[in-house]
Amino acid sequence: MRFLLSRRWVLFALFVGVLAFLFVRLGEWQFHRLDEREQRNEWTERNLAASPAPVEDVMAVDSGVPADREWLRVRATGTYDAEATVIVRYQTRDGDAGVDLVTPLLTRSGTALLVDRGWVATDNTGDVPADLPAPPPGEVEVVGFVRADSSGNGIEVQDGSTRAISSEEIGKTLDYPVYDGFVDAETEDPAPTDEVVRAELPDLGEGPHFFYGIQWWFFGALAVFGFAYLVWDEKRAANRRARTADREREEPAARS
Repeated sequence: MRFLLSRRWVLFALFVGVLAFLFVRLGEWQFHRLDEREQRNEWTERNLAASPAPVEDVMAVDSGVPADREWLRVRATGTYDAEATVIVRYQTRDGDAGVDLVTPLLTRSGTALLVDRGWVATDNTGDVPADLPAPPPGEVEVVGFVRADSSGNGIEVQDGSTRAISSEEIGKTLDYPVYDGFVDAETEDPAPTDEVVRAELPDLGEGPHFFYGIQWWFFGALAVFGFAYLVWDEKRAANRRARTADREREEPAARS
């Protein structure tokens, strides 16, 4: 086994060790994501089953939406500012192109609640319909699901449209305060004249994280097993060479 002390085998062993460690860590990361997904699903199931609460009891200005409050039902009464509707482009349903309509609901407190009223079909994902379905006029009671703001690229509002909903960015275009986050409308009373497709409920599956975690751990075990097999094969080859060398030394001695 002295060959293991050679530079080539030492470097090879280090490489396999680092690779196996990386695979184990990746597996742990996937299981950590599974734990997060299960916790989020637990909160979501609880929130979906809860009765609607007054919006001011759940949402606030400049405080964000905690993860354990997403998908809570809230109730708000106010008047839609239809002229301030923001179009959320590149939204699809069952493979069909469309946009979402986000309209501020100016509540009696003077703070606006951003309401994703729903989805309408378009010819392609970049189109903005010429005639948007109007929100109900006058005082409206909205019941909807609390959602946290999107982040990253695409949240900027340009020419009344965006690619993802951010109350901070949309709030910059308005002259009144806005609750952090938004709601996916479930019902509007009175109902709108022009129907829109309401938001879809969240997927409560666990996703592929468990299988990805097992897969990464399998790759780690495979790396170690492969290294062990190569060591065994090298040892077997060394023994075979040693036996051959012994026979070659013994043959001249036997002839003499």
